[in-house]
Amino acid sequence: MEWRHSGSPHAKKLRVQKSAGKFLASTFWDQDRILLTDYLPNGQTINAEYYSSLLVQMKDILKEKRRGKVTKGVLFLHDNASAHRTLATQKKLAYLGFQCLDHPPYSPDLAPSLYRLFPGLKKQFKSRHFSSDAEVIAAAENWLDGQHSKFFLSGLQKLEQRAKSVLNFVGSMLNKSRVRSL
Repeated sequence: MEWRHSGSPHAKKLRVQKSAGKFLASTFWDQDRILLTDYLPNGQTINAEYYSSLLVQMKDILKEKRRGKVTKGVLFLHDNASAHRTLATQKKLAYLGFQCLDHPPYSPDLAPSLYRLFPGLKKQFKSRHFSSDAEVIAAAENWLDGQHSKFFLSGLQKLEQRAKSVLNFVGSMLNKSRVRSL
């Protein structure tokens, strides 16, 4: 049923297209390019075991694509997802020789993928319709592979600026709270 005047035309009914669905991609990148993208199988969640296996793959890819740089050490940044913080993951990171940067909780402004990769990817996908997961994956990989190394480097350079901004903000908040308590 619909509310309308007796002389007004019927409302047009739109046909809703079913989405291809959602899936999770874990993306590892450095200053030059995407190193590894892994797509989580449907119905599975990322846990410490799964994430640790990705870290091993990442180490192998670094050995292959970044010869010599791995021996100098790997400075690794990931967010505070539960699979990243577990003891098993921390042990795996230490075993692989990855040194982790601390990521403050609730700080998406310090997650380079959130401010560098995903906005451009979302813009690329806006108003596009995909019929399958494979089509989405191919489009995402084409877009990511098409980015120049300057794109990735600037994302990491922005991280330094953003971290300084966060530290300045936290410092000013701490100073304000100290003044109030006096």
